[in-house]
Amino acid sequence: MPPPTALAARPTPAAASPPTVAAALLPAWDGSIDLYRDGVFTTQKTWLWCTAAGVQIVRNIVERDDDHSTAGQRRYFDWMRQRNRYDLPETTGVDPQGWTAGLREFVDDRYQLVASRSFAAGLTSAAANLRRTGLPVALTVSNGGHGWILTGFEATADPLMTDDFDVTSVQIVGPLFGRQSKNGYDMRPGTELSAKELRRFFTAWRYAPKAMVWDGRFVSIQPVAKGHKPPVAWAARAARFVADLEAIRLAAR
Repeated sequence: MPPPTALAARPTPAAASPPTVAAALLPAWDGSIDLYRDGVFTTQKTWLWCTAAGVQIVRNIVERDDDHSTAGQRRYFDWMRQRNRYDLPETTGVDPQGWTAGLREFVDDRYQLVASRSFAAGLTSAAANLRRTGLPVALTVSNGGHGWILTGFEATADPLMTDDFDVTSVQIVGPLFGRQSKNGYDMRPGTELSAKELRRFFTAWRYAPKAMVWDGRFVSIQPVAKGHKPPVAWAARAARFVADLEAIRLAAR
């Protein structure tokens, strides 16, 4: 990726789409979720390989692997460079299209590039999709100059059940840790940041040498649940269903 250099108004709240069978396999909601565990972190082997190390970390989480090899990171980097949207010098690394292709190829084909108009929209959708799929989210930070992995968050309500929630804090993993820890780049793996603190790092895309389609957007790569539909009044339907069952129970007495 290129070298480094008030929350938006939310739409009218709605209940989330009905939980699927796959969702039933996700951890019970207790106010937060975090996918990070010991052994999954790996430091990027060169200054350019943050996206490659990101793929390696996500694979370790999802596949319960423990790959920390230089060869693995080199393979991901070279492969993703060939899928970049833009013809960029090697010193610029991998762009969001290339990183998305890598996560889809080496981890899960549900990953999609999301270019949000605001910090709030990017953070909210990232949290919702992490919760719906149980997969980490990749974030472009420092205006697109670096890449982090979002492994968890705390919120005021379960995004699996409603869209009316606020993310209060997040857990992040930055692959520069072990090579550099300066001005926040990068902190110890699994560091918790408040949503306000994350705003300093998760910033709008800007690549000075040339205009790009993501300019001014908050870019992330999110696992989008297959078959996920726009929010519907699921909570109201569920409440009516419970009420009907209660009526049947009382009538049977």
